[in-house]
Amino acid sequence: MRKNTSPYRNQKPGSSLGRVLFKPEYQTRNNSKEKKTTNISPIRFILNSRHNSFEYNTKQPQTQQSILPSLNKKHFHLQYVIGIGGFGKVWKVTYKSQYYAMKEMSKALVIYKRSVTSVINELRLLQNLNHSFIVNAVAAFQDKQNIYLVLDYLQGGDLRYHLGRNRRFNEEQTKFIVSCVIVGLEYLHSHRIIHRDLKPENLVLDSKGYVRITDLGVARRLDTLQIDTSGTPGYMAPEVMCGLEHGIPADYYSLGVIAYELMLGKRPYYGQNRKEIRDAILAKQAQIKVKLEGWSLDAIDFINKLIQRKPSHRLTDVKNHPWLRDYPWDKLINKVLQAPYVPLNNDNFDVSQIHYEDQENQLIINQTGFLISQNLNAFEDYYYEQNLRRRSSLNRSFFIK
Repeated sequence: MRKNTSPYRNQKPGSSLGRVLFKPEYQTRNNSKEKKTTNISPIRFILNSRHNSFEYNTKQPQTQQSILPSLNKKHFHLQYVIGIGGFGKVWKVTYKSQYYAMKEMSKALVIYKRSVTSVINELRLLQNLNHSFIVNAVAAFQDKQNIYLVLDYLQGGDLRYHLGRNRRFNEEQTKFIVSCVIVGLEYLHSHRIIHRDLKPENLVLDSKGYVRITDLGVARRLDTLQIDTSGTPGYMAPEVMCGLEHGIPADYYSLGVIAYELMLGKRPYYGQNRKEIRDAILAKQAQIKVKLEGWSLDAIDFINKLIQRKPSHRLTDVKNHPWLRDYPWDKLINKVLQAPYVPLNNDNFDVSQIHYEDQENQLIINQTGFLISQNLNAFEDYYYEQNLRRRSSLNRSFFIK
């Protein structure tokens, strides 16, 4: 999903920010092969796809209360579409005078793309996270056609948009962006979560130029064996692409690719498809070999050590590298540093791209709507609600207007 964002409130690790309800028993039916399944939770809902083979190691409560959702789409004032993702639109919305980003995801598209567990996984993870360098969830609900995920709103746009406009960033700008991502990654890793899909599209800027991580659809917990190949070719670590066991170093490889792209305006490995990119990675270790004007040798060394193909050779103790060793981390975390790159004071997104991608999604929805009736319980109790009333009364300085 393209546009998202995030002001914040710090939360103690492991604390819950709201409630998500998942009934432990339901039945599903696939459109091509009728199949009944009982006594499983939607977290283990699999539509005959290895990309959906995710199990969440969370015990179901022995008793469950039926709580009717108190939120729906009508509670939010829809401003306009600010992005298009693989499952539908992202709206800029208001609730009690506060701005939010709301993902409107077509159930038909989610089922068609075999991504039910992915969207449920993201909600499951987000309900226990809250940090100023990630995009935080505020609410989730559904209607007959769509599921909705309400997130913090930032107007700065994603890093892909700014790379398209600027092509390259200087060393100071790159260091700031990389440092913001490191803070967000440290928070996720401290909760034993690996993101697995770091890329410019999933890094969003606020109005002051601070960067936050978004989209946890393919994120996984470290306490489960990871061997699937979810992610985006070009940014995916070699061990992920080859279907090998992977962990925290995979996220730092992706960060290295992003830093490489910010420096040179291109990725270290290119190809028309996953196979070509994989072949390029296996053929030769990419490396920045020349001194670039305006860039320090420490910066070049930092990036070269992040994009190492072998996880055992890859830099993970990033803060102790000479390039970042003396960085003012406390000032960054407290957001008192002046960002060297600040977006324009408006919504930063490509309207033409939104129109084109929305048409593509609508064509698929028109052809696959029948999948919803064949999988009525796939999203049962997809619901989450943070205390929005309390949230709207928080200090307005934490939110972008």
